[in-house]
Amino acid sequence: MNYKIVVVVVLAQMSFSMNASAAKATLAGGCFWCMESDFEKLEGVIDVISGFTGGTLKNPTYNGNHDGHYEAVEITYDPDKISYQQLIDHYWQNIDPFDDRGQFCDKGHSYLSAIFVANENEREIAKQTKKAVETRFPDQAVATKILDQSVFYPIQGAESYHQDFYKNNPVKYKLYRWGCQRDERLKEIWGDKAGYSS
Repeated sequence: MNYKIVVVVVLAQMSFSMNASAAKATLAGGCFWCMESDFEKLEGVIDVISGFTGGTLKNPTYNGNHDGHYEAVEITYDPDKISYQQLIDHYWQNIDPFDDRGQFCDKGHSYLSAIFVANENEREIAKQTKKAVETRFPDQAVATKILDQSVFYPIQGAESYHQDFYKNNPVKYKLYRWGCQRDERLKEIWGDKAGYSS
């Protein structure tokens, strides 16, 4: 028996099994460094990738052209450990849903908040959770949009340093987050339920 073949087959089966139980969610909440940090800490989240989505321009780049796109993250998660509903609940508590110009110190279209839904179940959860936020804050307009999922373009190549920036550049990341007053604003909105993780 060729043990190398057996090992390859077993590894392939394990990979297929892991991928079969994984799901993805795409969310925009301003700076993708912060979104990576805020979601990778959750049990059941397998991976978080920074990138762009929501626009029609192909192959957008950070330093080049990304007109019409949102800075976003693609979250791969295990639905047996964390539900889409739990991800979206966590999402709301890590954004400023009332900012119609961007998020925190970052302004402009690419920094707007949005939930990108892949199916009707996700759309219904997004709508229900948005309604809950509107009910909790009746005097404020919720600016976060619910949009159809579109092509997600991961940051790559020379700009791949944006991936896991908070891990690879912890001092710069913390200075940015502190200077942007992200956590301060989250606490102001959500109080003890703020989900930030600086």
